[in-house]
Amino acid sequence: MSQRKLDNLGVSAFCESMAMMIQAGIQTDEAIALLGQNHAHVTGGVLETAIDKMKEKVEIGESLSSAMRESEIFPEYALQMIAAGESAGRLEDVLFRLSRYYADQKTISEKLKNAVTYPAAMLVLIIAVLAVMLTMVLPAFSDVYDNLTGSLSSSTYSYIHWAYGFCWVALVVMVILAVLLIGGLWLWNRGEKKKVEGLLRKIPVCRDILDTMGMFRFTSALETFLASGEMQDIAVIDSIAMTDCAPVEEKLKRCVSRMEEGHSIAQAAYDEELFEPVYGRMLLAGERSGSMENVLSRLTGLLEENCGSMVDHLVGIVDPLLSGVLMVTVGLSLLSVMLPLIGMMNAVG
Repeated sequence: MSQRKLDNLGVSAFCESMAMMIQAGIQTDEAIALLGQNHAHVTGGVLETAIDKMKEKVEIGESLSSAMRESEIFPEYALQMIAAGESAGRLEDVLFRLSRYYADQKTISEKLKNAVTYPAAMLVLIIAVLAVMLTMVLPAFSDVYDNLTGSLSSSTYSYIHWAYGFCWVALVVMVILAVLLIGGLWLWNRGEKKKVEGLLRKIPVCRDILDTMGMFRFTSALETFLASGEMQDIAVIDSIAMTDCAPVEEKLKRCVSRMEEGHSIAQAAYDEELFEPVYGRMLLAGERSGSMENVLSRLTGLLEENCGSMVDHLVGIVDPLLSGVLMVTVGLSLLSVMLPLIGMMNAVG
């Protein structure tokens, strides 16, 4: 059975704890031992189970990245970054950057989760309300009018059938949306992420979100690789695999081709319109002033904020739309069944 991986928040906490202890002058093996003592009262956790194994490996002379790899609980990206940081003697900086990176990933994941959870809850509510309308409310009014008129085919009351039709159409549409949502989540959990993203890319706002997330992962990885001492061209190539976004990878490969012709990453990114023009000029200015890492850090933060804003915007579109469908469906249905009653009361009066 495969080892369960540490989640983003756990990786962030581990990296931050290790970075602070190394910054304080504590040796790696002692730092891991201290982490083990701090978690000694916890049993059965992913990290707690792996700490003893990591401690043994470090004590016999293995590197931190090697010990982490053998624990089988850390993502490949973190392992590569830490190995590069150890080689360049910048482990502390890399650990701090990884801590921030995985904390940011956690934030974005929570936003995406919330973006799916509320619409899913609204779909369930709408389906439940429509089911009640079709099985209880509309039949009750139909029976009353049928007893009064002898037949609902009468022109006075026949438009109650429009209420049935409208509710059925709305119910079918909502059920289809719910099936698509459940199917997408099922494919995602089964590792069919690419198929789900391919479908989402047909929606412009979702496509923009996915591209921005890919760029966020790239700039964060590039910043960390450069901080670990990698050469710029190697850092760019290694960062491409971290984007997990095919369209962004294609742009980055074109940038690499330009770099092979003698252009810098900033100039190649600007020529290929990898970033928005204002971001591209920021990168050019950072490269010329020798502050590339600081600019990349700023760009990573801006891309994260932009991604969060787009997710919020998407939720802001979907939520009122579903709420509107619910209100319009219920309102028109009730209006359809109440109008005959109003007509009857006026006739009696």
